[in-house]
Amino acid sequence: MTVDEAGTAAAPREPLATAPASYPTHQVFNQPPPRTDVNEYTANLPLMEYLRSIGGAAATATSQLEAVGAVVGSAQFQDDARLAHKYPPVLRTHSKYGQRIDEVEYHPSYHRIVGQAVAAGAHTSAWAAPGAGANAARSAAFMLFAQVEPGHACPISMSHAAVEPLRLNPELAGEWLPRLYSREYSPELAAGKPGALFGMAMTEKQGGSDVRANTTRAVPFDGHHLLTGHKWFCSAPMSDAFLVLAQDGEGVGLGCFLVPRVLPGAAGDRNPFLIQRLKDKAGNRSNASGEVEFANTHGWRIGEPGRGVRAIMGMVAQTRLDCVLGTAAGMRQSVAEAVWHARHRSAFGARLVDQPAMGNVLADLALESEAATAVGMRLSRAFDDDAGPSERAFRRLATAVTKYWVCKRGPNHAYEAMECLGGNGYIEDFPLAMRYREQPVMAIWEGTGNVIALDVLRAMGTDPESVDAFFAELRAASGADELFDSFAAGLKEAVAPVRAAPADFAGVARTLVEKMALALQASLLIRYAPPAVADAFVVSRLGPDRCFNYGNLPPSSDFPGILGRA
Repeated sequence: MTVDEAGTAAAPREPLATAPASYPTHQVFNQPPPRTDVNEYTANLPLMEYLRSIGGAAATATSQLEAVGAVVGSAQFQDDARLAHKYPPVLRTHSKYGQRIDEVEYHPSYHRIVGQAVAAGAHTSAWAAPGAGANAARSAAFMLFAQVEPGHACPISMSHAAVEPLRLNPELAGEWLPRLYSREYSPELAAGKPGALFGMAMTEKQGGSDVRANTTRAVPFDGHHLLTGHKWFCSAPMSDAFLVLAQDGEGVGLGCFLVPRVLPGAAGDRNPFLIQRLKDKAGNRSNASGEVEFANTHGWRIGEPGRGVRAIMGMVAQTRLDCVLGTAAGMRQSVAEAVWHARHRSAFGARLVDQPAMGNVLADLALESEAATAVGMRLSRAFDDDAGPSERAFRRLATAVTKYWVCKRGPNHAYEAMECLGGNGYIEDFPLAMRYREQPVMAIWEGTGNVIALDVLRAMGTDPESVDAFFAELRAASGADELFDSFAAGLKEAVAPVRAAPADFAGVARTLVEKMALALQASLLIRYAPPAVADAFVVSRLGPDRCFNYGNLPPSSDFPGILGRA
């Protein structure tokens, strides 16, 4: 018996019915399964094909890359990638006792990822074991790691790129190259480490891309130099050494200097390297980028006095290639995630992948990804040690052309892939939100759009043979597609006056570079891709009705043939 609020007796209540163990709303259906434990190499048919047909890699590279594909596709690696972005690096300027230490603390997952990339030779294998196709094999490994976790690719790329300028100083090369070629990784700053990673510090607050405005100075000291100044961007500040531009104490202009974090000798004393703060970046969160100060910081000159820009340009060319590869890797992740989702989810009575509108978008995204992979392999081949004069001339122009266009296409490609997943694409539980933030850095790093487009014009003026080599590459595809032939002929006509007076065409440089990049990609796909891919790319990118939003492929496109490769 109970009493109600009025104080009168109320009838006893019936006991509540027993709740069911599981409610229907808790049953999850029409959601894709986790995309884990997938071999990212064997699942990437374009990469597997172009590695050998375009990149010239040996058959032995396949087994090594299959092992890498299994690693980066594992649930463990994906979870490490998630953690590395969820818990970004933290700056520790001082020890608890007040000593200046200038260290960056990373989540352990980041170090596991870097260690696996180094063990696979994604940093310097092409230098350590050179030969035809060595760069394509190294590029493929780099792309596989960057596909899942892009932030660590920064020190991996810079370590690869540092080799060429280091060779300008045989004594430094003898000391540092064996450590760069090592497959061992240890994160601490210490003397006597068998392995090493490199970074670089070029830009300053007042100059940015105009490095000749740098104010950092290097003065002679005891057979080397002491540097004083600042750097506005220094990526991966926990690297073991850096290539730095500074005004040469001889008063002859900028010099290039090797700055180690730990000074030579058994004592392991730290080189003054003051990390003032870490950048709060839109993306690239797992990788630290900082502002650093040099205060009588020891540095060793690389190259001739006052020729620092020339010395470091070899590093810049290599890292520009890695910007292309990193963007292509991101495109591959976007396509893989979008197609996986569409093949496992249904709407309006059919799987998403079978819906005509979605199929068009997915195929267009896959085309862009495949074209980026193809041109990345072609550039990689041109960087091999057997490259002759024509190949070196080709890569001088084609690397800049490709860096401009492929990296420009990255952010919108990532956004469109996010949209394929709907709301899930915008959620941090899925990797495409990270990818959307990541792609713009590839377009900004090593030269923004204007810087790169103007560099193309500069190459035309200073290296005219690079233009001849570029059009020789296009001619290799002539006669197979009338639309391509017409586009290439018009492009050659447009380039002719530019060669004579490049500076007069700065205002239209972007338009010209875009057309050059599209022609190069089309020429490669015509020669090496199946007709389904080549035909759709040519008509959609070179044709009169071309549209650079995704999902506008003509009805004549072979959608199953394109998506079958995705």
